[in-house]
Amino acid sequence: MKGIIAIVAPDRGKLDNLLGAAPDDVEVKWIDSRKPAHVQAEQMSDVVALLQAAGDFDMDLARSCPRLKLIQVTSAGVDRFDVAALGEMGIRVANNHGGNANAVAEHAVALMITVLRKLTLQFESVRAGKWMGAIRQDWTPRAYEISGKTVGIVGLGQIGLRVAQRLQGWECSTIFHDPVQPEAELVADLGLRAVSMDDLLQESDIVTLHAPLNPRTRGLVGKREFGLMKSTAILINTCRGGVVEESSLIEALRAGKIAGAGLDVLDQEPTQKDNPLLSMNNVAVTPHLAGMSAESGPRSVTFAMQNMARVARGEEPLSVVTAV
Repeated sequence: MKGIIAIVAPDRGKLDNLLGAAPDDVEVKWIDSRKPAHVQAEQMSDVVALLQAAGDFDMDLARSCPRLKLIQVTSAGVDRFDVAALGEMGIRVANNHGGNANAVAEHAVALMITVLRKLTLQFESVRAGKWMGAIRQDWTPRAYEISGKTVGIVGLGQIGLRVAQRLQGWECSTIFHDPVQPEAELVADLGLRAVSMDDLLQESDIVTLHAPLNPRTRGLVGKREFGLMKSTAILINTCRGGVVEESSLIEALRAGKIAGAGLDVLDQEPTQKDNPLLSMNNVAVTPHLAGMSAESGPRSVTFAMQNMARVARGEEPLSVVTAV
């Protein structure tokens, strides 16, 4: 007998794409996340895998679901969940298996170009009717090419790897830091060089972050780390805002300890309108949409539903996240 899978969400009307990706031989339930926990628990008494479509998952609810084996998400990050505690209950957490990795990698490279070439200033000047205004005199001498730069990739997982692949044609020197060493052949094929975190910060012209947010990586880049970076270097963050100490980033930018930043994520989202990062002309901020594209959504949804179906059939799930 196959198990039942579920989608936990507040609105049934927005689940057509998820339900449409479910295999025909697996039963899918909708669990209204607005209902009290005990009502959800009753509905999930026979559920073996669920997709948490929005919000945090109630740990008490997890304890009330004896058959639950997997919590699935359509994102790369799983920082909404206490992976270790769920693991102790026999419940694993799986991410999107790189479903949005192409989109995030391309967005990261786009932010590099945007910050180096001062594109936001150029866009704003044209839209304001000034054409180039004073940009040619004031900013062109500080608009840099990516060619010849050293790019340091922090985290060589699904996304970091694709960033490295996309930089192959840009004539960059690419280094990386990751506590989990990738295959040596892959590193050699891409011309990558493994370095310590401190060496990466000191050598890189561009530091791009692709690490998951967990207790080990929270505040990974702070005052000390900005002090190690070149004054001409830029920081790119498309993973999670909590990986960077935002107050230290603001201080580093104001003091000229680094030259700029491209950020798709911030510590608080949506951020306050008076966040200093929004008014800095050497910072480009996008609203945490790096992983979104016409291709990435369906890819991530299809994987999520198929992965839950594996559990419903008694098979092992893929892309399980390990607790740290």
